[in-house]
Amino acid sequence: MNPESTLNQLKAACPQGQLPSSYGVYFKNTLVALCHALEDHLLESSPTDSDQKPLVLVTFQQGKWYLQEAERYWDLAQHSGHVAIAARCDSGFSTHRTNQLENVSLLELDSEDSLVNEWNLIIIAPTYRAMLLCHELSEEEYLPSGQPSVDMERKFYGMWTFEQELVAKSAEILIERFRPYNSPLCDRLRQQLQDILNTEGLPLADMTGVVTRIVTYLQTSQQQLVTLNRQTRELWELEGRALKISRNLNANKLQAFLRMAQRVDERDQANPCACLQVAALSETVGQLLDLPTLQLRRLRLAGLLFRTGLVSAPREIFAETSRELDEVSLTFWRDRAILSAQLLSAMPELAPVTHIVKHHLEYWDGSGKPDGLRRQDIPLESQILGLVSYFQELTQSRGSRSARSLSDALEKCQARSNTRFDPQLVDTLSHIVRLTEMGLMQLPDRPSQLPNVWLEEA
Repeated sequence: MNPESTLNQLKAACPQGQLPSSYGVYFKNTLVALCHALEDHLLESSPTDSDQKPLVLVTFQQGKWYLQEAERYWDLAQHSGHVAIAARCDSGFSTHRTNQLENVSLLELDSEDSLVNEWNLIIIAPTYRAMLLCHELSEEEYLPSGQPSVDMERKFYGMWTFEQELVAKSAEILIERFRPYNSPLCDRLRQQLQDILNTEGLPLADMTGVVTRIVTYLQTSQQQLVTLNRQTRELWELEGRALKISRNLNANKLQAFLRMAQRVDERDQANPCACLQVAALSETVGQLLDLPTLQLRRLRLAGLLFRTGLVSAPREIFAETSRELDEVSLTFWRDRAILSAQLLSAMPELAPVTHIVKHHLEYWDGSGKPDGLRRQDIPLESQILGLVSYFQELTQSRGSRSARSLSDALEKCQARSNTRFDPQLVDTLSHIVRLTEMGLMQLPDRPSQLPNVWLEEA
């Protein structure tokens, strides 16, 4: 049996040993929320063709953890082609009715197998891939305080992703780790995996709802954990632990949104650094306007997240040849700006950033959307984001439309001064362009503080 965890084997198989940016340390409470979010997407699907039903691979560490979810897995099995469940045999693990279903296979893990330290969920469907891989911290890594007495506060190295190649590779690794327990079953699982991967002609599923659900579940799990601790801890201890867990959960929720924004940039081959460049230039404009640090931080984050509403847009949108965000194409982009704000609203802590994104397509003369705000009624950060995102898009080629030079893009902005944009903001942008063309400064291409989501690409 391979002592290396599934997560570490995947890392070894990745180019340069890099895992997705979601890799980090998670509380068990967070992982429960993530699993339920991924499973709920499966429960909402209802393919009539058995060949289109997903393959589900899951490890639960101990049988007692599986029994807490066994009824849920009865329902999941109804929507799956096959479900393979692995855990250490205990607490009536093998007698539950779910295990009697024809499309459910049970693997009783040896207590010496390192799989008993792992918590994995892999879903392979013809139209999407999703997974959560993690393994618990060792006893040494829990030092000096030791393993938590509260189960939900246990910690795991883990990651979650929808990246198709990574999920498929992880499924292959996990199936082979199952092989010592049932080789014929693993042969069938590999064949089912290959059949699904070879499926063609089906449209890819829209995963926007899944990410939104992840954020919502994380918010709910945070509230549940605080309630649990209130019942089991003295008030002074609760405050310290709840603050620590809250920070962990908020970081995970924000990471989900940042990953969505990165996916949009990855899909937009004509403008693959839009979020980074818009965030960087917006921050520079804000610095010239002497905005306070807090406003700069919110503006920078709004620049990174303002395109999240494009995460499920068809690829054809990114191939448009005439798009310059003029009136003929604004309806779609306004709708996507509103959708971005709606997605971000799932995280209350981001309310100021959501407000910036929501109003960045308001116009100086009041003809913009969504609320027809005008002049100083438009948040200053929204005005900056709207101007910079328009300018940045013009500097990139798209289809048959050539990229405009900095001065040409600036002229387009100046032509909309006092109608679409605040004339003073356009003047500030013109200072940056002139200094750049004179060689006195370099147009920034990334913000001063870059989230971990993008660091791996740096």
